[in-house]
Amino acid sequence: MPPEEPGAPGRPTPDWPGVRLHVVTGKGGTGKSTVAASLALSLASHGRNVLLCEVEGRQGIARMFDVDPLPYAERRIAQGLRESADRTPGLVHALHIDPESALLEYLAMYYKLGRAGRALDRFGVIEFATTIAPGVRDVLLTGKVFEAVERNARNKGALTYDAVVLDAPPTGRISQFMGVSDELAGLAKVGPVKSQSDTMMRLFRSKRTAIHLVTVLEEMPVQETHDGIEELRREGLPVGGVVVNAVRPRDIGDADLERARAHALDRAAITADLRRGGVALEGEDGGPLVDGLLRTAHDHAERRALEEAQRALVAGFGVPVYELPRLAGGVDLGGLYELAAALREQGMA
Repeated sequence: MPPEEPGAPGRPTPDWPGVRLHVVTGKGGTGKSTVAASLALSLASHGRNVLLCEVEGRQGIARMFDVDPLPYAERRIAQGLRESADRTPGLVHALHIDPESALLEYLAMYYKLGRAGRALDRFGVIEFATTIAPGVRDVLLTGKVFEAVERNARNKGALTYDAVVLDAPPTGRISQFMGVSDELAGLAKVGPVKSQSDTMMRLFRSKRTAIHLVTVLEEMPVQETHDGIEELRREGLPVGGVVVNAVRPRDIGDADLERARAHALDRAAITADLRRGGVALEGEDGGPLVDGLLRTAHDHAERRALEEAQRALVAGFGVPVYELPRLAGGVDLGGLYELAAALREQGMA
């Protein structure tokens, strides 16, 4: 299906119009799986169909979309983001990729080992192979993603997708995971495994791939994001954007924040406002309740100052930056659509 015209009414020109493979990584705890799911919903609009893949064995997609655990098969899980009543959204399919199933499929495709491959699985040979050669494991996992991206109408009966979103391993392992050719250098110098890995690397290093990094406005995740970007660039892998997740509301003015940090808020005015609102307070100065409010205000102002410092660092990474709000009610399907709309409004999809 042809892409939408850039600059369509009501939305910005998308930042990644030529990308077919969106890889989402991030430090553990930053919400990379949530961002990957939201990006898939955002991309699957105006008739576009998207495949959302996971490779870490946690069944995170099933939990987020409240569906049964996913098999090693593509399953429709949601309709894409609907932007207007007269535009039909596309569909989001999901795929849980495990290395054992991927190896069985690989043996069937390249070596015609149907029943023989399943026999190897029963004897534990597949688990042994992927344990002693982790580079093979990554080739199998990324190989299935590669096949989904490169799939076309000649693959009879197979669904084709306008984009594939990969919920990838954390930032600390992403270069190794995506650098499958280097991982196999000492294991397979010739043959179909080497040929497949070289073909995959041409896609992974091309402009049809973007590796997006997820962070929160804290020192360690921001530093790891910076280091991840630098490593990806050294390895010749295409850096996408940075998604700042779980951003707190910025609903207090800068002047009030500065007064809160300096312990200079007008205690008398706050006490008077609370009493006018019917709040019972102890003593003339408001007592312990006002003490607690002032401490909370100071802590919030300090937190906001730290976040602004980290936001400035992220802005200097030289890549597009997107921000997603903290969801007060937690992440459910409605929240994913809310985040998908935010990504769309900022031009990520």
